[in-house]
Amino acid sequence: MSLSKIPLAGVIGSPIAHSKSPQLHRHWLKTYGLQGFYIPMDVSPANLREVLTSLPKMGFVGVNITIPHKETVLQIADLVTDRAALIGAANTLIFRKDGKIHADNTDGYGFLENLKVGAPTWNPKSGPAVVLGAGGASRAVVAALLEAGVPEILISNRTRIRAEILTKDFGKRLQVVDWAQVGNVLEEAELTVNTTSLGMVGHPELRIPLGGLRKESIVTDLVYTPLQTNFLREAEAQGCITVDGLGMLLHQAAPGFERWFDHRPEVDSATRAAVLG
Repeated sequence: MSLSKIPLAGVIGSPIAHSKSPQLHRHWLKTYGLQGFYIPMDVSPANLREVLTSLPKMGFVGVNITIPHKETVLQIADLVTDRAALIGAANTLIFRKDGKIHADNTDGYGFLENLKVGAPTWNPKSGPAVVLGAGGASRAVVAALLEAGVPEILISNRTRIRAEILTKDFGKRLQVVDWAQVGNVLEEAELTVNTTSLGMVGHPELRIPLGGLRKESIVTDLVYTPLQTNFLREAEAQGCITVDGLGMLLHQAAPGFERWFDHRPEVDSATRAAVLG
């Protein structure tokens, strides 16, 4: 990469002030002594297309995309990876030298990498997974679990119709469980995943009976504020292996950073500390 032009990247959402991505990418830039900047940008849906087509002209090499733009960018991008198309959302854009916008989704990759680090004993083929929630994050998790070889996914959402849409999109290995009944299927799960915002600071708690969770099964929460949710605390008290959601944020960021700044960053304890700090 020529250093005559300093590469710029950033994150686009609305709101965006809460994002941890700037802390993360700036930590990596500093750690590896790389030239570059990573900037948070609050962009309204009405201005998204205009902003995305202008950024490459200003020296931007790519951006992360967050709420509420992750679905819309698929219509703006020139090239969309298979996994982003399957999930129906993108979180990483690469501005190519030929002027084309390349859209990818690294959320599922980040989810699996976080599990590998936090629960190295987990074997995807060992049994079913229970997935709570059927939004965009859930789609990324489901796609990643199916690709990893999980034999069956029991999916439950407060609004059942959204879970049913996922079974249509992702096929026979998915089975819908009523939200009121989800406590009854937890004992079948080798892995239980909360993809909802329940339990996050400022949101209601995740209120499902967790008594059925099997000891030594793996429980993970995509929420990372607070780092240890009540869901994880209760699962840990029952002898489950728990994995917090921060690692997913860190690992999903690594492929984009590598494409933009030409260096594969390491997710280590210093990275976690920089983001939590």
